[in-house]
Amino acid sequence: MKVEAKNRSQRLRKKLRVDEFQELGFDVAWRLAEDTTSEQIDSFLDKFFDEVIEPNGLGYSGEGDTLWHGLICTQKLGKCTDEHRNAVDKWLNDNGATVVSVSDLYDLWWA
Repeated sequence: MKVEAKNRSQRLRKKLRVDEFQELGFDVAWRLAEDTTSEQIDSFLDKFFDEVIEPNGLGYSGEGDTLWHGLICTQKLGKCTDEHRNAVDKWLNDNGATVVSVSDLYDLWWA
């Protein structure tokens, strides 16, 4: 559903999360080897957050064990970009994740 924001006040645009208040994010999923230990998973996630999530001002919400899936958005009001998608995809592929899937950007409030 696309919401038109023509001739709306800033307050209404903010309430509707459109125009400058629109938030874009993307879904991500990946697999780790079945024999990955809990300690290796913790280390992988720490490195993921330290090297790609935090430095890019992103947030991640998801779950998993050897198969992970979740949502990535910005930590503050804002829009993820294709550069963010590419950075996450590249990092996961370069650091041992397999079957990596990164969705297109979408409006987090009107998806």
